[in-house]
Amino acid sequence: MGRLLTKGLSTSPWPESNWTAPREFIILGFSGWPPSLRVLLFGLLLPLYLATLAGNLLILGLALAAPTLRTPMYFFLGALSAVEVAYTLALTPRMLAGFLLPPGGQAVAPSTCAAQMGLFVALGGSECLLLAAMALDRYLAICHPLYYPQLMTAGLCWVLLACSCTGGSVLAVGLTSAIFQLPFCHGGLVNHVFCDLPAVLVLACGNRKLQEYVLLVACLLLLVLPLFLILLSYTRVLVVILGVGDAAGRRKAFNTVASHLTVAVLHYGCATAMYSRPLSSRSLEEDKLVSLIYINLTPLLYPAIYTLRNRDMQGALQRAISQRTSGTAHQAKLT
Repeated sequence: MGRLLTKGLSTSPWPESNWTAPREFIILGFSGWPPSLRVLLFGLLLPLYLATLAGNLLILGLALAAPTLRTPMYFFLGALSAVEVAYTLALTPRMLAGFLLPPGGQAVAPSTCAAQMGLFVALGGSECLLLAAMALDRYLAICHPLYYPQLMTAGLCWVLLACSCTGGSVLAVGLTSAIFQLPFCHGGLVNHVFCDLPAVLVLACGNRKLQEYVLLVACLLLLVLPLFLILLSYTRVLVVILGVGDAAGRRKAFNTVASHLTVAVLHYGCATAMYSRPLSSRSLEEDKLVSLIYINLTPLLYPAIYTLRNRDMQGALQRAISQRTSGTAHQAKLT
């Protein structure tokens, strides 16, 4: 694939002798902004980062520990939270450190840049496919309740999780390998907060149409197709919810579907807006600003949506707090 991409760059105005891979990439981030503004952003974003970690770890812990949450829906929700924790740890700490470093950006080795890009694509891709698996689970549970226990078994849950992670990883390896096999002739200044695909692609030599096609095909497979299936599933679910059951059952099912659909729209909406546009029509400065939203704000909304709108999760949390409080009180009496 790398040879094919290199062949597509034959129209470069730069001589091939100047085509070389940078010894290091410089992630510019917001290093050009005034120091006082960067410190302010660090102070604002650090609490969001800690709250995101705490919220997703809480959901993961409850999904693993609470007996009432050992169902396929909460299995996938726990897996989604685990992916979010890894996603946050992979991107946010280095971005936050960039706010406090001297002007000039952060120097990273090409291998580190490739690892950043690969982790971002792998975790983001796995999340896309997990959201589709969650939509399938809700479709079977609500539209085919009699067959649901036989269809959505523990084995199938693990298979869907493995397929989601494998799909995201395979796509990450393919895209990252293809990009980093390309020759570069525009230096190594990455105008972003991490080694994002478009920010690195613009540094490649020559005609970038073939790379753009590869990225657009990946978006189609990972964003458009799963989102279409999710919307199709939840449309059918909403039709069933409105047509059967009592008011309380409809309200509970609708709240669950609304939470899942909100997360799906947020995730796919941000990703589609970021990666479905051609390189020629995008502004890296604007992409950098948007990245503050999808790296810091959007991951924080997921645990808030799932915990605040989910009575099962709220009940499990209250029981866990009550057990912890009663256990502490009992231990205090013994001492």
